[in-house]
Amino acid sequence: MSLVRPEDWIPHGVADLEPRAWEALRQRERSVLVTAGAGAGKTEFLAQKATYLLQTGLCRAPKRILAISFKRDAARNLADRVAKRCPPEQARRFNSYTFDAFAKGLVDRFRAAIPDPYRPAAGYRIVMPRRQDYEDFLDAQNFRGINVKQLERAIARARLPVVNSGSELQRAVAEYWRVQYNDYDHVQLSFLMLNRLVLLLLRENPSILKALHFTYPVLFLDEFQDTTFAQFQLLRSAFDGSEAIFTAVGDDKQRIMMWADAMPDAFAQFEQQFGAQRISLISNWRSHEDLVRIQHVIASRIDPTVEEPEARADRLVDGDVAAIWEFASADEEANCLAQWIEREVKTGNAEPHEVAILVRMRADEVECQLSPACEARGLRLRNVARNVGDIAIQDLLGEDLTKMLLSLLRLGAATRSPENWNSALQDLQFLEAVDPADEAGLQHLQLRLQGFVREIRRTLRRLDPLPNSAGEAAQAALDFIGIQVLRRAFPSYQRQPDFDRVWNGLVLLLRECLERAGTWSDALDEFEGLGQIALMTIHKSKGLEFHTMIFYGLDNQTWWSLTPDRMEELNSFFVAFTRAKQRAFFTLCIDRGQPLVWIENLLAPAGVRRVRFLGE
Repeated sequence: MSLVRPEDWIPHGVADLEPRAWEALRQRERSVLVTAGAGAGKTEFLAQKATYLLQTGLCRAPKRILAISFKRDAARNLADRVAKRCPPEQARRFNSYTFDAFAKGLVDRFRAAIPDPYRPAAGYRIVMPRRQDYEDFLDAQNFRGINVKQLERAIARARLPVVNSGSELQRAVAEYWRVQYNDYDHVQLSFLMLNRLVLLLLRENPSILKALHFTYPVLFLDEFQDTTFAQFQLLRSAFDGSEAIFTAVGDDKQRIMMWADAMPDAFAQFEQQFGAQRISLISNWRSHEDLVRIQHVIASRIDPTVEEPEARADRLVDGDVAAIWEFASADEEANCLAQWIEREVKTGNAEPHEVAILVRMRADEVECQLSPACEARGLRLRNVARNVGDIAIQDLLGEDLTKMLLSLLRLGAATRSPENWNSALQDLQFLEAVDPADEAGLQHLQLRLQGFVREIRRTLRRLDPLPNSAGEAAQAALDFIGIQVLRRAFPSYQRQPDFDRVWNGLVLLLRECLERAGTWSDALDEFEGLGQIALMTIHKSKGLEFHTMIFYGLDNQTWWSLTPDRMEELNSFFVAFTRAKQRAFFTLCIDRGQPLVWIENLLAPAGVRRVRFLGE
């Protein structure tokens, strides 16, 4: 494909970029730290810069761009945006991972090069230790002078090999590694341990380090404010001495991972270590002026020097765009919320899936409290924090396997679906590495897909849309892709336990959806959450956006940790509030707890009032 001259390149999918974004996009001589507030389009900026570098040949084949995000759905979102803007042969050279997936991929690919005794067996299992797991280990091994936080941090920062001598903490770390490798049926590795294995792998194998330097001259780092010490150390070790140019984006006001050992000075460290130029974006493309004004009040409490954003979105609703709704009882709260959402849906202000209810914790309990009132008014509430099998619904929907099979099943359920046809065809091109210039190869894929569509339509006509049909329908789509082809393309599915976690969750959720649906299309709509109000925790809202957001329970019992001296909690509050495009409301139930007066006083100058909510 012909390349575009850098001076002739224009953005794709957006009208234009703000001047500061152009400056950061065109900077190629040194690394860049792009600081940007909520709604500034940080992910879109990275997608545009990737498109610029690929389409102009400034990142020329076979070189690749490595993008590392904090969450899996953010990594997938970024990859999808690049795929929509670049032809497949260019988009394939954009590799988007999470920190954990990047580390795991290196361990899986080069496992044989990890020195003994740290080389894990091929059948190792990923574990996510809870606090109780660490406490049980410390008790069983009789380490009395160490707490869980000290142990977890020491594991994250350990340099392998760990010598079982010296301080009690060092001996505890060495013993922890021994136990995880030897005291179970399978080696059990956490992502903290995988990070340390990668450092050992790179230190002992200069050829792998050299290959990384050759492959990736350009690196993108998303949500950099949440980078941990261990992750930053991995980046430095992997690319120290290379000529790689970094572009990091983030927002100090959205730092919410301090509890997970996020670096308190990540931006300063990045500037110092990589000689980066800092550029601040000021546009807010998500929220309208009235909401942005409220957001700025909260942002100024976090950082008094923050620049005021420029709102670029239009206000599309009348009346209050933010308020604290006071209720006398939990029943009144549930009934009035359902009534209000029903009215908004009927008047066409918002679709149900454009409304989100956010909770600080215990989403399952809130689901029980709100669902009856919603169902009484013909509304569906979907708790995306709920697990199906061993995976949360929100995580399941972000999986590559889920997205691919969903497109294929959609083709079987609909008489015509151009969007899913194109998506499925692109997936096949990626899975089988067919060059877009290979006309014969592309025609072969089209014929294969046409044959599959005929077959899956026959299968779905034969199978009644009942729960017991879920496994067979999903298996038909998986068989078409081929599990070995899938695992070759996505290392995260190479190990059977990792694949089973997603596959079992997918089948279980499809079974649930078929219990409520009359047709396969309805079941797939149900699977995706169409027409349903999203219920999620505030931490899971990061990276998403909704027309209207309702914070459930702004009181001193639910938000007991939201105090003036706990900045990370205020950061979380700010992040969640900025997900709203048009409106953001709060509920306060007097039966549940007392008002957070200091928050109300903070928001009052921006026009956020407490009002007694009156139903019909």
